[in-house]
Amino acid sequence: MQQKIQQVINQIAGKVIGKNQQIKLALTCLIADGHLLIEDLPGMGKTTLSHALAESLGLNFSRIQFTSDLLPADMLGLNIYDTVKQSFQFHPGPIFSQLVLADEINRASPKTQSALLEAMEEKQVSLDGETRPLPSPFFVIGTQNPMHQSGTYPLPESQLDRFLMRVQLGYPDWQAEKQMLLHADKGQSKAIEPVMSLSEFNKLQTQVADVHASDNILDYILKLVTHSREQEGFPNPLSPRASKALAKASKAWALVHGRDYVVPEDIQAILPAVAEHRMRSSMADFNGQTSLSTRLLEAIDPLAA
Repeated sequence: MQQKIQQVINQIAGKVIGKNQQIKLALTCLIADGHLLIEDLPGMGKTTLSHALAESLGLNFSRIQFTSDLLPADMLGLNIYDTVKQSFQFHPGPIFSQLVLADEINRASPKTQSALLEAMEEKQVSLDGETRPLPSPFFVIGTQNPMHQSGTYPLPESQLDRFLMRVQLGYPDWQAEKQMLLHADKGQSKAIEPVMSLSEFNKLQTQVADVHASDNILDYILKLVTHSREQEGFPNPLSPRASKALAKASKAWALVHGRDYVVPEDIQAILPAVAEHRMRSSMADFNGQTSLSTRLLEAIDPLAA
């Protein structure tokens, strides 16, 4: 299984060049059965990464372009009267896919954003008094533009908290961007083929629970979250849900790296992606300020008694 995980990473790295850390974080998020938020400027490869993940893992994929006039029914689906059958027939929306890319999620109105909330949390949608389950597995990858760009509606803290992890891709380095330009001149690069079957991916997800986290590791997590609650300078202290997210994501990160046990370095690797968007008062605070997760890591020594 470790060989297949590496094949997935290598295959996606051929599409999203020079971003191996972000690729591993995104894969870790899906293995941990969580939703992923990607925040960055347009044109950074957010959509490419999402599509490559779906193709490599053999998941059916749909993309919803969030705009200010997008209605919940455009996303969830609706009942349409069939004159032949003389009854209402449900026409599912694009949310009924295993991996849904909610592109530029912060351009939609709060009403549409909130309609996504039940789907993310409950993995079901309620329409006209009937509850319909979503496919399994079900993931949402939300992308959003920085808050300073026009036409954006900040996501409320309650919805930010539904995303297990948040990553930024950032600009590629010189060599990576040059490689992209060379590939562009040569036409389309090699198509992505599924590396895992659905049963293999499900098995990988179940293995996360078997990864061992010692008492010292759990104490390290609790020291981090407690520090955010007791010290000033953390607008939104980490909740018990964040504690569970840190534990699960660190186990998935260890599994991605071929281990069945968690070490402190696993928590340090995933902490910014899991905790930063939960602690900030708004996504706009990310620009030009010291990372709150960095302050946490500097404050807490994992080897201290």
